[in-house]
Amino acid sequence: MEQKVVLITGCSSGIGLSLAVHLASDLSKAYKVYATMRNLDKKQHLLESVTGLHRDTLAILQMDITDQHSILAAQRSITEGRVDILVCNAGVGLMGPLEVQSEDTMRGILEVNLLGTIRTIQTFLPDMKRRKHGRILVTGSMGGLQGLPFNEVYCASKFAVEGVCESLAILLQHFNIHVSLIECGPVNTNFLRNLTKTELSDVSVEVDADTRSLYEMYLHHCQKMFQNAAQDTDDIVQVFLEVIQSPCPLFRYYTNSALLPLSSLKLTALDGSQYIRAMSKLIFSVENADTPK
Repeated sequence: MEQKVVLITGCSSGIGLSLAVHLASDLSKAYKVYATMRNLDKKQHLLESVTGLHRDTLAILQMDITDQHSILAAQRSITEGRVDILVCNAGVGLMGPLEVQSEDTMRGILEVNLLGTIRTIQTFLPDMKRRKHGRILVTGSMGGLQGLPFNEVYCASKFAVEGVCESLAILLQHFNIHVSLIECGPVNTNFLRNLTKTELSDVSVEVDADTRSLYEMYLHHCQKMFQNAAQDTDDIVQVFLEVIQSPCPLFRYYTNSALLPLSSLKLTALDGSQYIRAMSKLIFSVENADTPK
């Protein structure tokens, strides 16, 4: 049986690394995985995570999704000449008061999360259309479904990705191409440590006292969320595997059902006020904040 060719972005750590390892280690050798990352200096962790010889199931490629030439070079390196399953997983975060974010920083987030995702799909889509066959999986976020304070630009990028994928899904059903969003909540990866975060200890950060206090409460909320609700990457990978193996995958998959009630408020109360009050209470109310004195 012919191997399914899978290309995954963002494989230096986290979800991308774990998914690449799972697929490449499949005993039936059903998948040929092209694990891509911007910086090949970080490939060692992936190599160490794959046990045994995987010459037939794993190749590691340099690919920077902010650089079209880099994407095309990776495409040319695929010996099979096709991609059956495209996993757009690479992403970056930005946290802090909106008024202190520089335009360059904001552009960088949009360049990776939105334009990088679009750029990658654009490159591999024509061949999928020609063959009338393919799957596109995109790592989504609850921050693409609901607004989060101090994550305005990150949420903007993820909301936009939702629009891109939903629009494509309507069209691509006519080409036998399935688009699926895997909506993740907090995950135990390096994402939180690696995101660009405003540090209040930075003397150059000029922000009013009220915003500073609310930001401190939000950081404490995030810490509690990651302690109490964060999922392991293996849990997330199981959802990706479900999508990949499904004969007819759905458009959205939620990895953490505990986070759905707040999102559902956006549908039950269409004016949005109920969600905004509920999220504000969850994060900023005194009984929930429990900030250290």
